Amino acid sequence: MADDREPPPLDDEDVNDQDNDDLFTTAPEPKEDTGIKPEVPTEDSTDLSQPEAELDEPEDLFSGGGTEVSLEDTAGESHDTPEVNNVEPTPQKQEPKVDKPVVAASETPPATSAESKPSASSGASKTKEEVEEEESGDQYSTEITVSNPHKKGEGMNSYMVYQVNTKTSIPVFKKPEFSVTRRFSDFLGLHDKLAEKHIHAGRIVPPAPEKSVIGMTKIKMSKEESGGSSGDFVEKRRAALERYLNRTAAHSVLRMDPDFREFLELDSDLPKATSTSALSGAGVMRLFSKMGDAVGKMTFKMDETDEWFEDKQQQIENLDIQLRKLHVSLESLCVHRKELGFSTAAFAKSAAMLANAEEHTALSRAISQLAEIEEKIEQLHLDQADTDYFVFTELVKDYVALIGTVKLVFQQRVKVFKMWKEAEAMLNKKREAKAKLEIAHKTDKVPHAQEEITEWEGKVEKGQEEFEKISRTIRKEVARFDSKRVRDFKLTIINYLESLMNNQQQLVKYWETFLPEAKAIA
Repeated sequence: MADDREPPPLDDEDVNDQDNDDLFTTAPEPKEDTGIKPEVPTEDSTDLSQPEAELDEPEDLFSGGGTEVSLEDTAGESHDTPEVNNVEPTPQKQEPKVDKPVVAASETPPATSAESKPSASSGASKTKEEVEEEESGDQYSTEITVSNPHKKGEGMNSYMVYQVNTKTSIPVFKKPEFSVTRRFSDFLGLHDKLAEKHIHAGRIVPPAPEKSVIGMTKIKMSKEESGGSSGDFVEKRRAALERYLNRTAAHSVLRMDPDFREFLELDSDLPKATSTSALSGAGVMRLFSKMGDAVGKMTFKMDETDEWFEDKQQQIENLDIQLRKLHVSLESLCVHRKELGFSTAAFAKSAAMLANAEEHTALSRAISQLAEIEEKIEQLHLDQADTDYFVFTELVKDYVALIGTVKLVFQQRVKVFKMWKEAEAMLNKKREAKAKLEIAHKTDKVPHAQEEITEWEGKVEKGQEEFEKISRTIRKEVARFDSKRVRDFKLTIINYLESLMNNQQQLVKYWETFLPEAKAIA
């Protein structure tokens, strides 16, 4: 009986031995096959050795140990690498890596707020690059000068005419150089045409110089075309018109506009712009339009979700305030510098009269030379006053007007947003009306309601596209405006400082020539 009972324990031991042998055989088996297939035997051994004992945790741990033993054989992979590359389990590891971005991309559309920020930064960087390419690396050049202002007609029916000279390398124009004559109302008519075409699309159109009823009345009533206050007014207007045309020509889109090319090229007179008068019907309509925009801005407030536009609008507002203050200060500086020149002239005349009355020869000669130097200094002060105005003050004034155009562009974006949201609200009303018709079983009116829903869905989609389009355009235009503003102010400040230094150096030379004469007084 003892012999009969001993086999079962022996069978258990054999089973345990077999299990232990199976567990230990998984480790040496990869060693035997490492020269051929390091990973496939481990998968087969784990599948064959433990098909029914997968629930035993120790065996799972040891099976994992089997795979670790295969990793220890990496020292002998010098001649295994080509076969491992042939097996290539790595593509299976790369597939989930490819799937992850796809899942992320599918999840990004709902996250509009997170999506807008990266697009804003990338859009801003792209616009800066485009601005640099368009402005600093532009292969075409256009130079426009406005000269020879003269009056035509007599009395109150007279008007000023300017000669517009253009040199350009743009192949669209018929000639590289041409010259035409234009009156002031033609400039205003050109601006109205460009603004009507491009401001609603989000482009910043440079503003034309403003009309001055008082200045033009003085010119019409004066007998001389230049000289005095009327001459200063004509010169300031000429310079302003020249800057306006060059700013328009610097814009890659505006300079290709047919109306702008016709303005520069057409030899004959342009059709008279009747809507430019302040008292015309179009002027009154523009006034009412501005009032309506102001009321609409007060009644409708757009909930801005784009941080870039919110920050940029605040920056433009602050810039507008500071530039207006600077413009007032510069105008005051010009007035005081001219008064200084006039006072210097009066001092020179008084010194000359004193020199004539002085009996002492050396003192009389010194005072007379002082009067001559003061006359030269007077001219320096007047020249510097002109530099203050034409170089610096007019630039600030132009950018105050340009900022007004930037604000108009932002308001146009708000209008497009308002129209889009109104279309969405109307679409919701149409859908509610259709639902009521279906509930009331008025099936005869449902098709017409569905047609209206389809129509308003198209309007909503179009409104969204227009809003996104004008937002992209405004980003590019504002980036171009900022880069151009920095460059203009840099060049202007450099020129202004150079003129100040030259005047001061000339002033020092004047006094150095007078100093020996003053010391010679005995």
